[in-house]
Amino acid sequence: MREDVIQKILDEKLIVIVRGLEKEKMIPLAEAMYEGGIRLIEVTYSANGSIPDEVTAECIRSIQEHFEGKMLVGAGTVLTPKQVEMTKAAGGSFIISPNVKEAVIQKTRELGMVSMPGALTPTEIEDAHEMGADFVKLFPVSTFGPEYVKAVKAPLSHIRLLAVGGVDHHNLKDYLKVGVCGFGMASNIVDKKMVAEGNYAGITELARRYVEAVK
Repeated sequence: MREDVIQKILDEKLIVIVRGLEKEKMIPLAEAMYEGGIRLIEVTYSANGSIPDEVTAECIRSIQEHFEGKMLVGAGTVLTPKQVEMTKAAGGSFIISPNVKEAVIQKTRELGMVSMPGALTPTEIEDAHEMGADFVKLFPVSTFGPEYVKAVKAPLSHIRLLAVGGVDHHNLKDYLKVGVCGFGMASNIVDKKMVAEGNYAGITELARRYVEAVK
């Protein structure tokens, strides 16, 4: 199962980040993105506690049950092993964090999920890999850009990197050229205005634009 999820990420390349959305909008949004070709969704925990972890886990469960495996769902902004456990119980497939935390990576692997911690420097990236990360999320990647990624990939070519933060359809191919194997996308696809207006057809078109860009 874990290897299947890894392959799905390598094949699809796009993980859409959903943050702070009301529970009742989760399924319509996910359906709109699925129609546009998206197959991987990250629902983020709220670091400041504005949304209870239990609500986030329930959103993960609802997406997982609704799509019955056709759409893989995982958790983002995972900062504690407890959140890893909650995600597993909800049917999540992968764990994404903004940082490198060994306890989170180890719990993720222990529970058979895919680990994607966030790092930026070569030391952080290699540390995450040695702790068991399946992918390392370069975040915030736009701070340094594609040339930085190219420089990092030279000595660390054995590590699968995802680009997150400031990537759009204009620069996406630049990151692919320097060796990233996937992306985390948020507001470029989950347009808050469109969601608020119920313009799910617009969301589908945004999703389709990015799916076509990476294929």
